[in-house]
Amino acid sequence: MPIYEYRCKGCDREFEKYVPSTTTAVACPACQSAQVMRKLSVFGMKTAGTVQPSAMTGGGGCCGGGCGCH
Repeated sequence: MPIYEYRCKGCDREFEKYVPSTTTAVACPACQSAQVMRKLSVFGMKTAGTVQPSAMTGGGGCCGGGCGCH
């Protein structure tokens, strides 16, 4: 299921949204602004009873502070 994380450029709120296709419009649930930015998400997986981070480690993408823009 394609559930993406977004940050609103209008009110700076972060939210998740199910997006079934690339043509689906995404708006902030708080202020209804269409000025949203999709975040780079990381995931974890459980192996042998422990949680391991994904192969993508580091700053968590642009909105995670990896590029120093926030």
